[in-house]
Amino acid sequence: MTRPDCQLYLVSPLETGGNFPDRLRAALGAGPVAAFQFRVKGIDQHEAARLAEPLMDICADHDVAFIVNDSIALAKRLGADGVHLGQGDGNPAEARRALGPEAQIGVTCHNSRHLAMEAGEAGANYVAFGAFFPTTTKHVEHVAEPEILTWWQGLFELPCVAIGGITATNARSLADAGADFLAVSGAVWTHDGGPDLAVRELLAAMRS
Repeated sequence: MTRPDCQLYLVSPLETGGNFPDRLRAALGAGPVAAFQFRVKGIDQHEAARLAEPLMDICADHDVAFIVNDSIALAKRLGADGVHLGQGDGNPAEARRALGPEAQIGVTCHNSRHLAMEAGEAGANYVAFGAFFPTTTKHVEHVAEPEILTWWQGLFELPCVAIGGITATNARSLADAGADFLAVSGAVWTHDGGPDLAVRELLAAMRS
């Protein structure tokens, strides 16, 4: 049976300029989304902040947590709701000191039970496993199996996020396995019917 509390967590495309604010507004207006992760690469912090600020306002309007990918410094500058750390992007204790006790701190753990336990012990608010399916959003070095979600849920109360190639077709299997959140990027922003239809289809699949 699908976990009733499994929620949607959107991750931005690398390009967030142009009409992306309108696309984000459409996505968040289509149904309940728990969080939005701002993920850009190869630009300086000033430009990243310029792109992020209108997106933060849109998230605030929809009561969606705004999470910054990788950069503790950018999250602090923006006053973001939290930061998502890859392996090598700092540690949860460092992020907690910089961002304060209320910040939401997530850690990429790939397919590693050991990394996930370490992240939890270091004070992370959630751990992220993946990639579960092939994805074009980023180069995949680590492949995770749904069983790791079931294992985690059986032992720990800390929420877990599933990421990597998630679509409306396969979302149900990860919700069933125990994911608290499904992190989705490409399936939303490249959907032929637009991001609003993509979100509606994902939510329907998660709850079917």
